[in-house]
Amino acid sequence: MNGDPAVPGPLSPQGEDEARRLGQQLANTALDACVHTRFERTRRTAELALAGRDVPLLEEPGLDDVRIGELEGDTLEAYRAWKAANGRKVPFPGGGESLDDAARRYAASFRRALALPYDSVLVVCHELPVRYALNAAAGSAGLDHPFHAIPNATPYLFDAATLTAAAGRIELLAN
Repeated sequence: MNGDPAVPGPLSPQGEDEARRLGQQLANTALDACVHTRFERTRRTAELALAGRDVPLLEEPGLDDVRIGELEGDTLEAYRAWKAANGRKVPFPGGGESLDDAARRYAASFRRALALPYDSVLVVCHELPVRYALNAAAGSAGLDHPFHAIPNATPYLFDAATLTAAAGRIELLAN
């Protein structure tokens, strides 16, 4: 598990291939800017997906992966076990944040992306903010369902009104 953008986390060869395929999927879509997290793997995904295009890259720390404190570098199984035992409201031990705190941070970041002076913005982030936005936009009663397993480098389209509403629902569900 890696919730710290200072810890190197390059894309695997498979991740690089997925980023290039994302670029192929977006090749005929007008993009005015790209927002990415502080994590090396999201910036590299953006670079590969937008190769040959003049699209400014903007860093948005609020979309960083959840800060997992003492679980940094641990296994996915340990993360899931801790989450199952403690729920969304309890911060991860050793300086981590709660999942609800991360959700509110993501909602604020979506609002910042919406406020940018661009018509079309690609957001390259981690699975959790995408999952939360999809579930909130669908009107779900929770942030983790019905969409749960979000594939890497897959575009999900939101217009401004839908993402605004999703940000509001994320905030509501994370309280």
